[in-house]
Amino acid sequence: MDAAAAYAHCEHITRTQAGNFYWGIRLLPGPKRRALCAVYALAREIDDIGDGDLPTETKAKALGEARERLADIGPDADQPVLAALGHASRQLPIPLRAFSELIDGVEMDVRGTEYETFDDLVVYCRRVAGTIGRLSLGVFGANNMERATPLADALGVALQLTNILRDVREDFHNGRTYLPQEDLRRFDCTLDPDAPRSPNFGEMIRFQTTRATQWFDEGLRLRPMLDPRSSACAGAMAGIYRRLLRRIDRDPAAVLQRRVSLPAWEKALVAAQSLAGG
Repeated sequence: MDAAAAYAHCEHITRTQAGNFYWGIRLLPGPKRRALCAVYALAREIDDIGDGDLPTETKAKALGEARERLADIGPDADQPVLAALGHASRQLPIPLRAFSELIDGVEMDVRGTEYETFDDLVVYCRRVAGTIGRLSLGVFGANNMERATPLADALGVALQLTNILRDVREDFHNGRTYLPQEDLRRFDCTLDPDAPRSPNFGEMIRFQTTRATQWFDEGLRLRPMLDPRSSACAGAMAGIYRRLLRRIDRDPAAVLQRRVSLPAWEKALVAAQSLAGG
């Protein structure tokens, strides 16, 4: 498959479906932007299997087939996403094995896994989002990859913890609970939007936002190890999610009412500040 056409396919997916991420991705120079779009496009395909309406058995089979297709990644693949990734991975040290770990994480979603402790939740977050951090680092490059890798992983965990808080209402209606059971018991809370709200609910959510902030603080130590455009990309992604986190912290009850989001102008402002070195 023509590499330009394969990359264009991935960029279209990312531009139309990546939401918050594309504000950062667009700050990269062409080759890295195209490569990260290819990473996102395959990650999106995998995530969509877990998020769809298919029966559990069908999802599990589809994830198994997706795992087998990882072996087909290469510039001569007949699927544009696999072809684009194959081309990109010949130019950049993208750790393609991380996609298998991502599938492991999505399988946890398909099984309806709940998390008793925060450590249990971190296992899931590393699989579904730490992997994306490490894949992105393969595109960015760093002046010390050994030190940078755990920081990229931590930044992915921070983003996922924010996603979990943002999507509390939607996830509950889809039969998923990600927040640790020990925390819900400790604060005597339920995530049911239609149930009487515990007086401790705001305190419980702020406990979660504080913990996510600590993961951001760790993960953002990555930025000085990156070239300026890659640092701007990572900073824009993290900046948008940190603003979401602060918005949730100011109004914890909002997560039971709607999906908390930022307007486009605010995302653009964060991206511009990141490009300027903020």
